[in-house]
Amino acid sequence: MMYLLVILSVFLASGAQMLLKKGASQPHGSFLKEYLNPWVIGGYAILGLTLVLNIYAMSRGIQVKEVGIIESLSYLFVPVLSFLFFKEGFSRRKILSIAIIITGIVIFFL
Repeated sequence: MMYLLVILSVFLASGAQMLLKKGASQPHGSFLKEYLNPWVIGGYAILGLTLVLNIYAMSRGIQVKEVGIIESLSYLFVPVLSFLFFKEGFSRRKILSIAIIITGIVIFFL
């Protein structure tokens, strides 16, 4: 159950990066509006939530090294979400890299 919580945390952090990109890609009238717009504030709020979820999972027995390995799932989640939301493409190199990372995660937990 705690492993699923950490995976959810990684997925949420990946979604938060999409919000940050959305906020950064819009024109802003000032430096302050660039960092205090709803997209950026929402992204950082979700990142704060992921911090709390990770701390909770670690306090319930998940080891720090396991959290670090699970967090590498962001290398899968971020490209998929960026494809869905921003139409960013996949290269063969990127697909191969993601496959290697997932293989490493599986080997770590065997």
